[in-house]
Amino acid sequence: MSEQTQERGTSGERRVVVVGAGMAGVQAAVALREQGFTGTVTLIGAEPHQPYDRPPLSKAVLLGKSEGSAFDIDFEGLGIELHLGREVLGVRPGDHELDTATGPVPYDVLVLASGAEPIRLPGAEGVPGVHLLRTLDDAERLRPVLARQRDIVVVGAGWIGAEFATAAREAGCAVTVVEAADRPLAGALPAEVAAPMAAWYGDSGTVLRTHARVAHVEPGAVVLDDGTRLAAGAVVVGIGARPATAWLAGSGIETGAHGEVVADERLRASAADVYAVGDCASFPSARYGQRLLVHHWDNALQGPRTVAANIIGGPSGEPPVVYDPVPYFWSEQFGRFVQYAGHHPAADTTLWRGDPSGPAWTVCWLRENRLVALLAVGRPRDLAQGRRLIESGTPMNPELLTDPARPLKAATA
Repeated sequence: MSEQTQERGTSGERRVVVVGAGMAGVQAAVALREQGFTGTVTLIGAEPHQPYDRPPLSKAVLLGKSEGSAFDIDFEGLGIELHLGREVLGVRPGDHELDTATGPVPYDVLVLASGAEPIRLPGAEGVPGVHLLRTLDDAERLRPVLARQRDIVVVGAGWIGAEFATAAREAGCAVTVVEAADRPLAGALPAEVAAPMAAWYGDSGTVLRTHARVAHVEPGAVVLDDGTRLAAGAVVVGIGARPATAWLAGSGIETGAHGEVVADERLRASAADVYAVGDCASFPSARYGQRLLVHHWDNALQGPRTVAANIIGGPSGEPPVVYDPVPYFWSEQFGRFVQYAGHHPAADTTLWRGDPSGPAWTVCWLRENRLVALLAVGRPRDLAQGRRLIESGTPMNPELLTDPARPLKAATA
């Protein structure tokens, strides 16, 4: 891979172009300025809106408690050029040029931060009343649906499905969630951890139907493969997301099994002078011994700082910055604050702190008695202490760890 970025790291004439105006792209542009980059920074976004944060879309914006969630950033004051409502069609790394709907854009360094796009329900496109929830426009289309208190069917009991169902119930809608798997969050958590969460749906007045596959959607109804017909004034699809990288086809930039850009430990893509960050990129984790693809807000916040540092380059002889975070995310659903840190598939032991039928409990995953991940429900202190323990690799005492009255930091070996 080319080292020309490092070689000319002090040049103030370089042009950095960032593709994607979500959290990762915005933070990459801002981090360059915060770390002293003096060249040109251009941020290209496909949406026409001022760059905005996504988590409020499933909460405040959706419920009409906020008109938007634009970032409070003075782009002009920072010298960041915004090109919004501009579709990027491709990239020619050999020429150091992007192809856009309004013409080519040259770059010296390119940052890929194009995010992810929701997976659509086959056969549902074009059917009236079928919605996704990914963009500000999506939230604004759904807001009057909730205000009219329509019967809503949510397809998918993942994180976004649970968060939307929570908001819809708060708005007074009747909500049914259908999930093809045997439990909520089947793709994210082990069965024994996800199982207690199924009761949260019923407690909130939400109907959860598992082992329920959608045969087809028609105006006003969702039909399951067993013939069950569910009335639906609206249908919200939340069955996952995939990296938004189709526009890279033919570029020669390496992508992985999920379509993500394959980045190295410094978040460099396979082409010279190209970096990738956020939902569209995977990176190798020495901490967990495998490549990670993390579709969460914190990754889009943290990764850009590494990208900026490596674009700018440190003093001669200083090693490049390596990206190997402890992944973190949170979800607010059915009156509960759920937080997760780490990567549990790397574990060899699972331990519980507290009763999962209660309002507050934590699951800890260990490998060789070192904490590698935890999920905390209503126990933010566990999360904060646990995250630091994962980062430090401190040996834990399993017997002490299972006592929910003992602080995690006091459960070390």
